[in-house]
Parts: sequence; structure tokens; C-alpha cells
Amino acid sequence: MFGHHFSSKNDNLQIREFIRKFAPLIITSKNMKLSQFKFNLPESLIANTPSDQRDEARLMVLHKDSGKIEHKIFKDVLSYFDDQDVMILNNTKVFPARLYGNKEKTGATIEVFLLRELNKELRLWDVLVDPARKIRVGNKLYFGEDDLLVAEVVDNTTSRGRTIRFLFDGTDEEFRKNIEILGETPLPKYIKRKATALDKERYQTIFAKHEGAVAAPTAGLHFSRELMKRLELKGINFAEVTLHVGLGTFRSVEVEDLTKHKMDSEQFIIDAKTAAMVNKAIEEKRRICAVGTTSMRAIESAVSSGRLLKPANDWTSKFIFPPYEFSIANSMITNFHTPESTLLMMVSAFGGYDYVRNAYEVALKEKYRFYSYGDAMLII
Repeated sequence: MFGHHFSSKNDNLQIREFIRKFAPLIITSKNMKLSQFKFNLPESLIANTPSDQRDEARLMVLHKDSGKIEHKIFKDVLSYFDDQDVMILNNTKVFPARLYGNKEKTGATIEVFLLRELNKELRLWDVLVDPARKIRVGNKLYFGEDDLLVAEVVDNTTSRGRTIRFLFDGTDEEFRKNIEILGETPLPKYIKRKATALDKERYQTIFAKHEGAVAAPTAGLHFSRELMKRLELKGINFAEVTLHVGLGTFRSVEVEDLTKHKMDSEQFIIDAKTAAMVNKAIEEKRRICAVGTTSMRAIESAVSSGRLLKPANDWTSKFIFPPYEFSIANSMITNFHTPESTLLMMVSAFGGYDYVRNAYEVALKEKYRFYSYGDAMLII
């Protein structure tokens, strides 16, 4: 088998070593199936509003080495990290991507969800429209009182996707200001209420810097200024990456064979300073924590041949599911994810499928809150 020959002298020792080395590969080499990530999530456990204080959501701590599970509050995360450990944060900034416009002539209300800017000079945007059947190439859309912005549909991309051009003569700064006035915080569709001023603040991390996301990197939402200060005082270093989260983060997997699923591409940036900070921590065997699945995707998309982090400015469509060998982070913070989501698959790959499945059973029993505004999990 596998072309291995055991000498009679050290048979037992060699066989034991062989099993230790190859058994995990033999057991997990069968591709995992979508149905293995199914579970029944009661509607009542999906969080529609954030916790009162950022750092006071609940925190489930998973210890990979012992299999122990602890129940804490998020600010207790402080006690699991030491001087010179590194937390990798995604500093993308959510922009107010959901606009409501009126179609010319009929005045019908159309939701226009801005996905990404294709050309700054021409003000061309990739968008989703709803209801889509009414919106054709050449249609004009009017936004806000006194038609603060007007856009024209220039192309069809998918059944709901369109390319639109904003007809605006002012400066880029004025244009952005108008988007800010007209746009709503792009709360996920499952939150069936209007976005409020509180959402504008809370559906954004306190370390958000670079605009470009249409969904928040939710694990980072739990960090308050006070908690970050306390972590800093303890000597924890923050390494920032940027991954602009797209709507693909909510897209369901529709194939049973996970190797056939294609992820949407997302832009990410890792600078030399971050790479150097993380690599120093790898060399010194520190605890390196990816804060969120988006940070994890970014760093796993920029691994050098020597299994170190390399600077990058690129697009990634990396899909991580079990079995998968991680190269950079040895711990992670993440929220509780929905059944059959790519996010749950990544977390299962990191924590171990059975262990994470068991932890989710505990979370359901203990009534942890799920999804973007929900509770958190630390895997160490």
C-alpha cells in the first residue's frame, strides 16, 4: 500500500508512524458533501440587532488540543493572548450600497444595490436591481428628492445584474457625498427591517479604513475601542489586511460535491508591513489569530513557497473546506454561521469537522445568536 515496505525489525514502530502520518489523509481524502453541513437553525436564534455593547456578545472558546468548550463574554478574549501575539484584522469599510430609485415615466420604485465601481471617471457601476424584469438597457433611474442623482442602464450582466452609469457632473467628492446621503447600510437580506442610524455605526468595524465592502467582516464588529486599547497594552500586535467583502459571502452553495462550487472573486491587499509582522510571529511561534473568515481567506491566498505570508494586491476566489491545511494563522475568531454556508465550511476545516459540528450543537442548545449581528467563537 502506497509503496511502503516495513522491515521486520522495527515493524510495530514503523506501522504506528505510518498510520499517524497517513491515516488522516486516508480518512478525509473523500470529498466532503454539502449535506454534511446541514443543521436546523431556528429563526429565533438569528440575530436581527447587535448586542448592547460591541464587546459584550457571548464568546464560545474551542480548545483544539483538549476538545474543551468554554462559555465567555467577548471581552474575555484578552486572557487568551500574550505579549507579541498577532491579531490579523480586515480593515475594509462598508459603503452605503443600497439605494432606492424611481424608474423614468412609470415612477416605479427600484432597489439598486451597488456592488462595485468599474470606472471612476465614467462613474460606471456594477449593480443588482430588484425587481429586475422592469429594468432594461437605456432606462433612466432617479434617486432622491430633486433627483440628487440620475443613472442610466448601459448593460445587462446577469438576470439581476446591470451596469449603470451615473450622470453626474460634479467632483468625485460631491458624488460620494450624494451616495452617502441616499444610500442605506447594506444589511443582509435576512434582516427584514429598514437600516437605522445605529446600523450605520454598528455594521462597521471601528478599524474600518478602506471603502469597498458591501458586507461587514462581522467577527471584527465585536472589537470596541476599550478592548483594543487593553489588547494593545498587553502587547498584542494588530496586523491589518484589506479584503473587500462582496455579496458572494451570502451566496448559497448549490452543488452536493463541494469541489464543483465556484466562489465569487474578492479584491484583497496585504502590505509589506503586515507580512513582516506576521512572519516574525510565525518564526517566534506566537499565537496568530485571523479575525474573521475574510482575514483568513486573504492570508491563505498569499502564502509563499516557504509557508510565510507575502505582500499581495490581487483578487481571490479561494474556497476553503475540509480537509485543508492552513499555513499562517493558528487561531481564529469568527461568528456563528448559517447551515451549508462557505463560512461554516472554512471554520470546520480550521477547527476540525466533528469538533465544530459538536460545538454548533452546543451553541443551539445554549441559544447562542447566529449570523452577522450574532455571538462569536474563538478557536485556539
